[in-house]
Amino acid sequence: MTRKPELSFWQIWNMCFGFLGIQFGFALQNANVSRIFQTLGANVDQIPVLWIAAPFTGLIVQPLIGYCSDRTWNRFGRRRPYFFAGAVLATLALLAMPNSPALWIAAGLLWIMDASFNVSMEPFRAFVGDQLPPRQRPLGYAMQSVFIGVGAVVASFLPWLLTRCGVANTAPAGTVPHSVMYSFYAGAAVLLGAMLWTILSTREYPPEQLESFADGHVAEEPADVAGAWKPGALFLLLGVVLLALIRHYALREELYLLAGGLAGAGVLFTWLAHTTRRQGVLRQIMGDLYGMPRAMRRLNWVQFFSWFAMFAMWINTTPAVAGHFYGSTDTTSVAYNEGANWAGVLMGTYNGVGVLAAILIPLLVRACGLRWSHLINLWLGGLGLLSFLFIRDPHWLVASMVGVGFAWASILSLPYAMLSDNLPAAKMGIYMGIFNFFIVIPQLMAASVLGVLLKWFFHDQPVWALALGGASLLLAGLCTLRVQEPRAVAAAADATA
Repeated sequence: MTRKPELSFWQIWNMCFGFLGIQFGFALQNANVSRIFQTLGANVDQIPVLWIAAPFTGLIVQPLIGYCSDRTWNRFGRRRPYFFAGAVLATLALLAMPNSPALWIAAGLLWIMDASFNVSMEPFRAFVGDQLPPRQRPLGYAMQSVFIGVGAVVASFLPWLLTRCGVANTAPAGTVPHSVMYSFYAGAAVLLGAMLWTILSTREYPPEQLESFADGHVAEEPADVAGAWKPGALFLLLGVVLLALIRHYALREELYLLAGGLAGAGVLFTWLAHTTRRQGVLRQIMGDLYGMPRAMRRLNWVQFFSWFAMFAMWINTTPAVAGHFYGSTDTTSVAYNEGANWAGVLMGTYNGVGVLAAILIPLLVRACGLRWSHLINLWLGGLGLLSFLFIRDPHWLVASMVGVGFAWASILSLPYAMLSDNLPAAKMGIYMGIFNFFIVIPQLMAASVLGVLLKWFFHDQPVWALALGGASLLLAGLCTLRVQEPRAVAAAADATA
């Protein structure tokens, strides 16, 4: 076996450049889709369930694409065909979203758009493992984080910048303002162009050459799935009990999603316990999910509370800022649209800080180690979101988003650094897809319960959803201490720097 050759800085730049386009589109989605939903008539407590398309598609698409791309090779490569297909579909969805004539069409386009982002995004994580030797992988993930931040900053600021350039920021009821519409058009062009740059400038190793490298063969014990019926029975019981409570007390319909998810997981794990090793894609995915490495199990809790917080922020920042700080929920008013634009600026701020934090975090890792560094960053983000309750001048929210920026940069990099030594290299795609479960599941949870919590306890004030997100980040930081450091922390920090 031979060592995989190291790539130059510009080769790594080219292979990661497509992430700029993905994040440009993703940031436009996060900062503006709630605004589009409200413009088309959605109430604040309806927004979480309308966003259900985003995490649900990731739950299905990412592991499936990871499994398929592990087994793909044709004249266009291994991962690149998925980059191209996802980019084309996402471009079309970005062009159509601001022209949605009705709320249900916008919700459907969100489903298509997020699925398309996932088709491109999942192979990108595995792409780093394919192309780079272990010592350079942290650098590859750090480069992706930089492009994520740059794309998100520009995209989040775009409606605000266009408004300052004279583009209309208000529109008649039921019509999306031109500032948002033109931002989506620009996002479509950037996404397709950045993805084509990576596709055309990067080559891939054929399967036989990839397997010849020393890191292409990692021993992996097959998981014993006979005991999978135990978590299956527990999940099924919880789902049935919750379903009975929803029906008996006439609870909100969003909770059916949570009950159905628990029951569905129970059925799948019970089925897994009675399968053979030759029963297809679903069995492979569920078997790897059940038999995941121990470090990955502990990281799942960190990911769960981290991504619950981020999803709560993404879907509630616009209504929280417009309603709590600008005093308007009328989507046709000047005050609401000024607040919505400022929310976009805040989203751009945390992503911009994330770019700088991606440079500083390796220094923090050297001083404190991976676990404590991640805890510190998550707590900075948690305090930033909690501060929304106490700040009165919306301009000071920029300071709050500085903490969120450090948390975001850490979420995008340090969990992968903690996990990288524990993944079998031969299953890079499918394990990256499975790891996404614990990014998606908390988002499904947030979509199920946030609207209910706001209605029951917080008088439909979305600023409290941001506070709940802050508390969730504090808890995620504590969970980080349960994760054992990888063996080569110092080497990883050096390589990232």
